[in-house]
Amino acid sequence: MDVLFLSPAWPPEMPSFVVGLRAAGARVHGVGDSPALPGGLRDVMSSYQQVPSMGNVDDVRAQVLAAWAAAGRRPDRVEALWEPLTVLAAELREAFGIPGMSPDAVVGFRDKAVMRERVAAAGLRVPKTMRVSTRKAAWAAAEALGFPVVVKPVAGAGSADTARCDTVIQFEAALQATIGHAELLVEEFIDGPEYTYETLCIAGRPVYESVCRYEPNTLIARQNQWISPIIQSVRSNDAPDIRAGVELGRSVLGALGMGTGLTHMEWFRDRHGDAIFGEIACRPPGANMVDLMNYSDDADLYRAWADAVCWGKAPAFQGGAGGRPWSAAIIFKRASGEGTIRDVPGMSAFMSRYGQHVVREDLLPIGAQRRNWQETFLSDGNVVVRHEDEAECARIARAFADSVRMVAS
Repeated sequence: MDVLFLSPAWPPEMPSFVVGLRAAGARVHGVGDSPALPGGLRDVMSSYQQVPSMGNVDDVRAQVLAAWAAAGRRPDRVEALWEPLTVLAAELREAFGIPGMSPDAVVGFRDKAVMRERVAAAGLRVPKTMRVSTRKAAWAAAEALGFPVVVKPVAGAGSADTARCDTVIQFEAALQATIGHAELLVEEFIDGPEYTYETLCIAGRPVYESVCRYEPNTLIARQNQWISPIIQSVRSNDAPDIRAGVELGRSVLGALGMGTGLTHMEWFRDRHGDAIFGEIACRPPGANMVDLMNYSDDADLYRAWADAVCWGKAPAFQGGAGGRPWSAAIIFKRASGEGTIRDVPGMSAFMSRYGQHVVREDLLPIGAQRRNWQETFLSDGNVVVRHEDEAECARIARAFADSVRMVAS
């Protein structure tokens, strides 16, 4: 089984999927623009084709097709788990004539306007949305929908460059911040808690499902540096406030023609308890959420994904009527001040009290340069905690968010 894997070194979790493919018995052929690969990654792959820029998809397509034509063969699978490359992967599958999701199906997961149209056509609740390509059209959309509105790129990834706008001043700032995008969506703002719905699918059928809760909603977290965002996994998908979102997610997968692979969906619960679709991607979630799900289920989703892609099979996950064995939460920290990390006050006291529930600590070390919190949700590091009791897990996560600080100077 030869698997062509686009961008094996970026984003940072991609090497774990490459390792999963190798463990599943695949020969992995990477394509990327990085001359220096993370330690050991090159040894896991059977070959690596370096291209000038993964951002130039036309050039990458031509170079990949030429290289395999020169070798007189073709891969058995083409996979891309970095969202900007998912359509390219589908186009390569079509060109090679091999199994996998078609370009048209992938566009439904990539182009947010097409996505909303197809989901709405299936009779599912989506926010009122207007697609715009000029300032004039954007202002007309805001006037038609009424504030607050949300502004996001049509081909965006996750919540990057997405903003809630309550005033004309905020709306103008959002237009300026997204000036490099050819098209935008202006949509109604849904006021309610935000959740995710993740799956591993085989031929469109979910063989693994996960729901997580954002605290606070991602737009709030992205706009306020002082917040320590929390993502917590829900133990039971059958809980009354969760079930509607799971049923919505399953319907969305059918409406968009999901094939085999991982998906990441965001949805809202309004004040009436109804589930409202946000958006979905046919790739794994970011923000270390695959690791979060692994801690929640005592699983290895990197390997499970590889087995699904290569052989159309998946392990039996624990789950069941009692739900997953753990609720886990990842808490992200943003340092106060600029420069390098100097101190982490509160950490020792937190570990003394809750250390038995901490399954990972990945904070930047003392002396490290702090990151730009606006450019990465991972911020200056994170801690993962877990507990059998979902409410207790939430309490521990909030305790870390409230009592531990990172200080830079």
